[in-house]
Amino acid sequence: MMRPLPFAVCLALAATLPMAALTAPQQSAPPVDAPAPAAEPAAPATPTGNAEAGRTLSYTCQGCHGVTGYKNAYPSYHVPRIGGQSSEYLVQALTEYREGKRKHPTMQAQSQSFSEQDIADLAAYLSSLK
Repeated sequence: MMRPLPFAVCLALAATLPMAALTAPQQSAPPVDAPAPAAEPAAPATPTGNAEAGRTLSYTCQGCHGVTGYKNAYPSYHVPRIGGQSSEYLVQALTEYREGKRKHPTMQAQSQSFSEQDIADLAAYLSSLK
């Protein structure tokens, strides 16, 4: 048979147990079935160009780039041919105009309206021309 503890011992234990819980280092084990940490999100994929959509978008390009030998209002500036250029070059050029890395007011204004998908579509169409 157990012997009852004196009242003073019970009070001392009761007073020290909550303090021990507060001062004891908290260690928690990770949950056994915790999900693995999420991987970093993948970089957005480069859009695949649709040449037919690019043909529709290219109407704004035709005024300057579509006329053989056409020169714009600046007599010393020859407008480059873009039909048949590589898709990679066209995507890079239009993206750089849109981001302000290439300086030409007309091209910067035009490229501001294009999404990444629009640029991919234009590049797919223009690179298919001979």
